[in-house]
Amino acid sequence: MNKSLISIVLALTLAACASTQTPTGAPVDDRAAGKGANAGTGTAGAAGVMPTPVPAASGNPGDSHNLLAKRSVYFDFDSFAVKDEFKTIIEAHGKYLQGSRNSRMTVEGNTDERGSREYNIALGQRRADAAKKMMLLMGANDAQIETVSFGKEKPKNPGHDESAWTENRRDDLHYQGE
Repeated sequence: MNKSLISIVLALTLAACASTQTPTGAPVDDRAAGKGANAGTGTAGAAGVMPTPVPAASGNPGDSHNLLAKRSVYFDFDSFAVKDEFKTIIEAHGKYLQGSRNSRMTVEGNTDERGSREYNIALGQRRADAAKKMMLLMGANDAQIETVSFGKEKPKNPGHDESAWTENRRDDLHYQGE
């Protein structure tokens, strides 16, 4: 009897320690990704970044009151990482392309004037490719997006100071037929 009782207690203890599955549809607490129980409470996940909801990508890209009307994405010096403040723009265009399979876009990568021509062409291409990759992750089709780099050849601001350089480090998004 004593051995049976110990076996039952041991079995119950092991069962209590076993992992349980979350029922389908129940929220999952994923603190590492900044989601779940902490989302929206101001407590960031392990990476310190809260996920940004992607607005609906409906409507016409030509509508000036629509997020899709925003066509420039800016970058930090010597970087092709999309800044958090511009991710929602790229994601909205990706979702729009997903829902509009006949639409086509060109992403033009640009740099400021500093650096060699060859370096800036390569950096502009990496910037354009980074935006394209994000749109593909949102559901756009590879055939819908063409990328090109102009490097420092098409500055938005012809100045030679930091404010001009900030405007020139960008991707421009153009739909065909515009």
